[in-house]
Amino acid sequence: MHRDEQAFFETVYNDVFPILFKVVLRILGDPDRAEEVCHDAFIRFYQHSTSLPDGAQAKYWLLRVGKNLAYNVSKRRGREARANQRAWHEPQRVSESGDTAVLREETARIVHEAIERLPHNLRDVIVLKEYGGLSYNEIAKTLGISVTNVKVRVHRARSRLAEQLEEGDVHIPH
Repeated sequence: MHRDEQAFFETVYNDVFPILFKVVLRILGDPDRAEEVCHDAFIRFYQHSTSLPDGAQAKYWLLRVGKNLAYNVSKRRGREARANQRAWHEPQRVSESGDTAVLREETARIVHEAIERLPHNLRDVIVLKEYGGLSYNEIAKTLGISVTNVKVRVHRARSRLAEQLEEGDVHIPH
């Protein structure tokens, strides 16, 4: 790797890793696994970095690759959990406690499940917006859609989440 290529890689890594990690962590919910997925995305970036002309394109490319890798891991983990559940015939345990920390944890789980039930086109924009902290313009570039389309999808995702959470009668503590 030439000095310029190494500097480019390090700059992109330092700028994008924190955002990518937040997005992947939101999808997976496991910091260790999220870090592994982010590193896998950067390995792929390293292999393809010469075909990306600038840091902005690299950022959007990495977000797209990382998001897709995280969804693949999530799907695989879900299949494995269902297979394990069927193998052992154990019902899922629901913790019952009045403790605020437990309520927050349960609420976070419910919100995560509600997000998982969204169609991919809505799930992608809400994860990138709310957990990745990306602007509408950045999301549009990442997903290859118009800014107007991003705004519509974010609105629809928020509306569907609100409906799902109201149906579940969820109490979100402050």
